[in-house]
Amino acid sequence: MNPVELFQRECNQELEKQGADEEVRRLSSAWIEHPTLHHYSYHFSWLGRPIIQYPQDIVAMQELIYRVQPDLIIETGIAHGGSLILYASLLELNALCGCQQNFHVLGIDIDIRAHNREAIEAHPIFKRGHITMFEGSSIEISMVERVQKFAAPYKRIMVLLDSNHTHDHVLAELEAYAPLVATGSYCVVFDTVVENMQAESFPDRPWGKGNNPMTAVDTYLAAHHEFVTDSIMDAKLLISVAPKGYLKRIA
Repeated sequence: MNPVELFQRECNQELEKQGADEEVRRLSSAWIEHPTLHHYSYHFSWLGRPIIQYPQDIVAMQELIYRVQPDLIIETGIAHGGSLILYASLLELNALCGCQQNFHVLGIDIDIRAHNREAIEAHPIFKRGHITMFEGSSIEISMVERVQKFAAPYKRIMVLLDSNHTHDHVLAELEAYAPLVATGSYCVVFDTVVENMQAESFPDRPWGKGNNPMTAVDTYLAAHHEFVTDSIMDAKLLISVAPKGYLKRIA
């Protein structure tokens, strides 16, 4: 075993212990509860565009994108566009490293606000021609068909779900888009953390405890054994908006 392989084996052993440490998990969950009251995830940006994510998940996505080398990333939920810029810029870096040269990022949102569209389209990363945006509901049949047609030429697809967080909506997105994911790639379901929050944490939202992305993931995985939760990713991150949400396609 060479030194790199030895280091990775040691890391995996440490992560297994870390993930099994109930006190570490309890402290991580307690930490997440409090900054959420101050909209912690809203206070970061990527190359100048707001990105509503935890820094830990941003780093995790960098790892996955380099490991998987997707040629198409499909994201539901655009908001300010920071994540579109993130994924496209990471794919640009992959290309500079001599990896996947032909790639694209497709973003879908039911309402791409004019000021956000203008800012995204003015961004230097967008101008490189690797980002497309579709406006409309991600679960409408016409949109699903449009995305499937767009995705048809691509071979190594990754899907990221981050739009409406109700159980029914996320489950419908999983049924529509997870089948596009290549074996060895990922469907990442964001905001599964809602299930771990206090019931009153989202008083002005249609989702909450018992009705959220994690409940949708549980339902989907029970019927789709071609996907599994990446438990090592959970053990590594500890602080994440997507616990149990990093779904790897294994068949």
